[in-house]
Amino acid sequence: MANLPVAPRPLNPAERALLEHVLSADVPGAAELRGQLDRTEVVARWGPGSVSVDLRVREPVRHAGASGLLPVGAAVHDEAGEYIGELLVWTDGGATLSALEYAWVTDEMPRVLPPVERVRIEW
Repeated sequence: MANLPVAPRPLNPAERALLEHVLSADVPGAAELRGQLDRTEVVARWGPGSVSVDLRVREPVRHAGASGLLPVGAAVHDEAGEYIGELLVWTDGGATLSALEYAWVTDEMPRVLPPVERVRIEW
C-alpha cells in the first residue's frame, strides 16, 4: 500500500493511549519517546481504510538514542483471547517516533485500533 499524506493532526485518543501503553515497556529510549508524545502528529495513513499511520515529532525533541523497530512485543487479542495481530512502533534514524503500525493476521484489515486492554506487552 502507498502512504496517503494527510494534513498534520495531533494523535487521536486511541493512538495516544496505545503509544503510551507500548512505550510503558522498560526498554532503552522508551522514556524519551514518551516525552515526544505531546509534539507528535500524524502525517499519513498507510492506505485507504488503514489504521497504521506515519508520525512526525515537532521540535524541540529529545532523541531516544535508538532507531528502527522498538523492541517491544505488543500482541493484540480479540474478545475470546485469540491472537489477531501486533502493534509495532517505529522510530527514524534520529530516534523520534515515525510510525504506529497495526499488523494483523486475520482475513480482513482492521478498521479501528484495538482497545488498550486487548494489547499484551512483552519485552
